[in-house]
Amino acid sequence: MRRGVVFGVVAYLIWGLFPLYWPLLEPAKAGEILAHRMVWSLVVMGVVVSVLRQWSTIRAMAGRTWLLVVAASVLISINWGVYIYAVNSGKVVEAALGYFINPLVSVLLGVLVFRERLRPVQWAAVGLGGAAVLVIAIAGGRFPWIAVILAVTFGLYGLVKKVIPLPPPASLTSEGVVLLVPALGYLAYLQLKGQSTLTGHGTGHVLLLALSGVVTVLPLLAFAASARALPLSILGLLQYLTPVVQFLIGVTWLHEQMITARWIGFVLIWIALIALSVSGLREARRAHVHARRPATDRPAPAQS
Repeated sequence: MRRGVVFGVVAYLIWGLFPLYWPLLEPAKAGEILAHRMVWSLVVMGVVVSVLRQWSTIRAMAGRTWLLVVAASVLISINWGVYIYAVNSGKVVEAALGYFINPLVSVLLGVLVFRERLRPVQWAAVGLGGAAVLVIAIAGGRFPWIAVILAVTFGLYGLVKKVIPLPPPASLTSEGVVLLVPALGYLAYLQLKGQSTLTGHGTGHVLLLALSGVVTVLPLLAFAASARALPLSILGLLQYLTPVVQFLIGVTWLHEQMITARWIGFVLIWIALIALSVSGLREARRAHVHARRPATDRPAPAQS
């Protein structure tokens, strides 16, 4: 349990600190950073999969699994690209809003896709999340599309990953294989057009671009280790560490504007997440108590 918490905190803290890293890669623009992130992530994961000897798992993948991997690859590339654009455009707080909304999107996807039933508290949390988005949109004079795209793409990515029949390292590597050709193609296009920043900006810039693969893979591996060791109730609470850190960086370090209506929207989101977390913890506690009860103490199944 303790090791799982440590790995979880490491993963979510690194993700939370991303707004401090991507600006270091300027003058590279979001598209070029995304392409390098795809390429170097695959390089790192190739080493990991080789050590774990999971290449045979990837080679044996069926056509349906590859389709799911392609879908996951498209969703995560959109998510990464929009997030990098948001950070390098001074919209870190809006990006944080997206990851605050994400748990509510995941709950809603559970209803729409898996026909899960929500309790009144959970429906109220989803409603508060929708109201928060409307408040922020009306007050800001524009729809918070960055936050919504981040929340929806990551929610759908989690949905697809849930049904991909692969261990996490093989799954992530196969996504990198799918994205390798378009990433290299885009980098070659930038080089031919004279718009690439890979050369002409010093060795430090090249190293920072290459390290984008390490900073991408490291929290994913830490998260996988944490997910194996922790119950979902605790893992669900730890996930809020990422948007909290992003929000604090945006407000205190980058001094992004927070008008009153925007604060109201965030407060509504936080209330919704507290309600959702309390509901989830209660459900997990009831399930734990039920599992620990002797079979003779449990209600007998109904006779037909």
